[in-house]
Amino acid sequence: MDKAPVAVVVVPLPAQGHLNQLLHLSRLVSAHGIPVHYVGSATHNRQAKNRVHGWNLSSASNIHFHDFPLSFNAPPPDPFASNKFPAQLQPAFDAALNFCEPLAALLHSLSTTSRRVVVIHDSLMLFAAKVASSLPNGEAYFLNTCSALCALFFRWEGLGRPTNTGIESLNEEFTHLSFDGCFTDTFADFINRQLDLMEFDVGELFNTCSPMESKFIDLLGQEAYQENRKQWAIGPLNPVEFDGGSSSFSRHKCLDWLDKQPPNSVIYVAFGTMTSISDEQIREIAIGLEQSEQRFIWVLKEADRGDV
Repeated sequence: MDKAPVAVVVVPLPAQGHLNQLLHLSRLVSAHGIPVHYVGSATHNRQAKNRVHGWNLSSASNIHFHDFPLSFNAPPPDPFASNKFPAQLQPAFDAALNFCEPLAALLHSLSTTSRRVVVIHDSLMLFAAKVASSLPNGEAYFLNTCSALCALFFRWEGLGRPTNTGIESLNEEFTHLSFDGCFTDTFADFINRQLDLMEFDVGELFNTCSPMESKFIDLLGQEAYQENRKQWAIGPLNPVEFDGGSSSFSRHKCLDWLDKQPPNSVIYVAFGTMTSISDEQIREIAIGLEQSEQRFIWVLKEADRGDV
């Protein structure tokens, strides 16, 4: 039996902004006739499919979802936590590290029917690269779901915050930045436990483009930062032309209002799907928006739990 040229396996972190980016990437890859296997728990695969926007999932017949068994606690978000990191998702992150065995089984199955098996995993799911390296015909790449500038700052910190960043204008600016307080110790440990596994990746992808971040992408390509990995800027991954009838959600009435406003006259306020804010903070933001006397759209929702 003739083998297929290539099969792609996508391994996202189980959080909305990561599930979404890797599903958009799956669409782009599958559009070239390449089968894509998107793996995750049944809960998170359902979340990714239900929230897809801008294109019709049913039209992407080359995307195959694999529901891996996963058990984890799903505590509610804490709007009063001193650290605003979405710690309620940490149990799902930790549990996802147990995907090694079912992922290995899937990869070995695909390796017998495909000449090449390519694993594209979230930059926070580095264990997938080691699993892929066990295949004679496998290779792994990781997707940076943050900006190239953010990735550059992470690498710069990892190098011990050297005086010269490689871009003169950043040398002083970076010294005023810090990730202190952005993450919990538990999440930092989650990252650090996997860092050594980066050596199994042969390249990295960025959801960005040269017109926006060329100088940062070029700098990340230098030996001090990229550790001999190939890299590509492949963004934007999200659809730039929307099919109005393709979404599983109906068009919200606020968009009809938005269409009637003058160009560049509306402020958009949102804190993503994972951030919790207290009632007091909500009131302060509301007062500030009202007193600004500017048109605005404010998206306010309870933060996601681990089992949306």
